[in-house]
Amino acid sequence: MSKPRSLPVPFGQTVFTVADALRAGIGKERLRRTDLVVPVHGVRAPAGAEVGQVEALSVVLRDGQRFSHTTAAGIWGAPLPRGAGIDDVVHVSSDGTVAMRRRGVVGHRLPTSDVRDTPLGRASSPAQSWFECADLLSAADLVVLGDHMVRRDHALATPDDLAASIVPGARGVRTARAALERIRVGAESAMETRLRLGVVDAGFPEPELNVDVLDAAGTFLGRVDMAWPEYRIALEYDGDHHRDQDTWRRDQRRSNGFTVNGWLVIHATAVNVARPAVLFERLRRAFADRAGRTRRTRSAG
Repeated sequence: MSKPRSLPVPFGQTVFTVADALRAGIGKERLRRTDLVVPVHGVRAPAGAEVGQVEALSVVLRDGQRFSHTTAAGIWGAPLPRGAGIDDVVHVSSDGTVAMRRRGVVGHRLPTSDVRDTPLGRASSPAQSWFECADLLSAADLVVLGDHMVRRDHALATPDDLAASIVPGARGVRTARAALERIRVGAESAMETRLRLGVVDAGFPEPELNVDVLDAAGTFLGRVDMAWPEYRIALEYDGDHHRDQDTWRRDQRRSNGFTVNGWLVIHATAVNVARPAVLFERLRRAFADRAGRTRRTRSAG
């Protein structure tokens, strides 16, 4: 079989619709050649290109349609639970009376004016997508999502934005309101959020997030994920990057500085988040020890 002739720009370089190709004079037979693939019905893409469902569907969104719910949240880079990723189930909402009906798409009739343009097409805003997810996710997952939206660096929304997105009487309102009360500015990862929620649910005081620790002279010792400065207790979540040899050495040097200055640093991993009994016992002992020291110091004074 002869090599397919090159397609005119931009066809052959990106995702495109069959309708657009036909209007450009590209014949149906050419669209069946093996250098093109069919990611979704009515769409073609160059063979070998990594084209996800969302990217493929972005070229067939009609006026008044947008990516929404977990799909929009994924476009905004939010951490989502397993099975709810950006291409696992694609949610498309419509302002009009007709919802999108395509294989692999969950169509909604859900009007909103809070829509943004993104490289992957129109999508619900960060705050709007957070509230849309309230009908799909647990309260804990929604807190994780909210913490990502309001994070201190590169914030996508404010807590007030999230509160304003809640529509009284809509589905998921209870979950959204419960989650909103627990969303905090400062968490830097989903696992940090889940660790904080677990610690508070176990009865410990709520920690401060991303605390800068200084020595007596005001010298910066480091920033910790969570801390109770009154007790000089810090809780660090160690992700996989902490296994790197250079990172481990830096952690050790920093921990030495904390120890010299009277701080107790407790480290947690993903195993502790999933099975936290041992971690909670360490925290319990740490609080008991520090509370005892505080009482002894006050008595001596």
